[in-house]
Amino acid sequence: GRQVELVQGKSYTEMNAMVRAGDVSLALVCSGAFVVGRWEFGMEALVIPVVNGQKTYQSYLIVSSRSNVASWEDLRQKTFAFTDPLSNTGRIVPVYILSQMGETPEKFFKSTIFTYSHDKSIRAVADGLIDGAAVDSLAYDFVIKSDPTLAARTKVIWKSPPYGINPIVVNPNVSPELRQKFESVFLGMSSDPDGAEILKNLGIDTFTKPDVAAYDTIEEMIRVTGFK
Repeated sequence: GRQVELVQGKSYTEMNAMVRAGDVSLALVCSGAFVVGRWEFGMEALVIPVVNGQKTYQSYLIVSSRSNVASWEDLRQKTFAFTDPLSNTGRIVPVYILSQMGETPEKFFKSTIFTYSHDKSIRAVADGLIDGAAVDSLAYDFVIKSDPTLAARTKVIWKSPPYGINPIVVNPNVSPELRQKFESVFLGMSSDPDGAEILKNLGIDTFTKPDVAAYDTIEEMIRVTGFK
């Protein structure tokens, strides 16, 4: 019963700014951006998606299927694509891995770029424009299912531990009434025929309430790497 307007930000920083300013009522954000937003203005996770029975996702390190690169070390002095400065899987995780190796992106890679899209990172690797990239496992699985040619032209050579999945968030000052309506819609979606069909097309099982402790590992990686 509401008129809905879809707003897409050019970056995770812009998305966070829109939530902070109240320019959008709710948003789907990266878990890394959520942790930063929680620090900066108390951004709150409303609900999270459950995908294939899981409330977590991973960072995938991908290279061209024709590449001889088989490990992080093999990417030394190679070109690399980050997704977004606040992306957990697309930047925070790889920078953390390098820090554990005693390295920084500036010293380790020949050059780096930001694609601002997991899809673009995947295609850049598939097309041979970049040697490697770190991407969201859910995005990668969805993209290669939609376009099997990308599965044939890329390969996953490393998978991270699981992290808290990307949440749907709200400004902490959202009215209790609106918050309750949002929760009701998302939590009841899988039991509604139309809602269940939408979820099926998105590859989502259902929505559930979040466990904020699931993002503690991401928060620690950000602290270790000096993002904040």
